[in-house]
Amino acid sequence: MAQALQPNTAGSLFATDGKLHPLQDGLTAVTLVLGLLSFITAFFHSLHLLTSWAGLAALVIGAYGQWISVTTRQRFGLVLGLGFAGVGFMLGMAHGGLFGGLVSS
Repeated sequence: MAQALQPNTAGSLFATDGKLHPLQDGLTAVTLVLGLLSFITAFFHSLHLLTSWAGLAALVIGAYGQWISVTTRQRFGLVLGLGFAGVGFMLGMAHGGLFGGLVSS
């Protein structure tokens, strides 16, 4: 009756080890939110500052999150967030970059 006490999550992509990981889960959530923000705002040329900075922040946070991640669920969310952030960051850089219009050359 051991399976009655603990659910079988071994076959699930989102399987956890049954322990709390607040730092890793927080980094995953922040990476996903900033990555989506960067990806969505990348389609608006005038928002290149927000796009590029959100993308850069998500890439840095997501890279650290990948380094300390423990479960597959965290890694899955981090890879999604990093993908969105990478696309958003590159489009933001193409539209004007991190300082476009703020710093004169």
